[in-house]
Amino acid sequence: MAVNISPMHFQRGHFVQCVQATLDKHGRRGEQLELEITESLLLHNAEQAIDTLCRLKALGVRIADFGTGFSSLSYLKRLPIDKIKIDRSFIQEIATDPHDAAITQGIISMAHHLSLTVVAEGVETASQVDFLKGSRCDVFQGYYFAKPMPYAEIEAFLSHPASHP
Repeated sequence: MAVNISPMHFQRGHFVQCVQATLDKHGRRGEQLELEITESLLLHNAEQAIDTLCRLKALGVRIADFGTGFSSLSYLKRLPIDKIKIDRSFIQEIATDPHDAAITQGIISMAHHLSLTVVAEGVETASQVDFLKGSRCDVFQGYYFAKPMPYAEIEAFLSHPASHP
């Protein structure tokens, strides 16, 4: 299960203990949880954020980083993350804008060299899928595959995999 974490919630003093208590309460292992963080976590107290992330990793929790600025490149080698998400703002024009294409390819290449999984968010067209496949992106998310739907519709959608891209 992947959960987006707000910077305000993350910076609370007992965040790691809260995660551990929630895992214990529901009988789950840390490996079953992925926390999605943003670069903004590093802005206020980078060292404390890195320490918290390391403590979460010690629980087995997977960490995904996503953002538009990648201003934290200097921290990237120190962050205990498993996955990078490319914001949809880079994905929207990758088939027509050479700058977005270059940035996206650079992120994918850098992430793979760091042994990270890459997720592209906001994939909406076949040309975006083709570009991302050709660039060796690992995971795609977006309306091209399905729009948000209620649980009952998700069950029906997933039970007929041949009917969607």
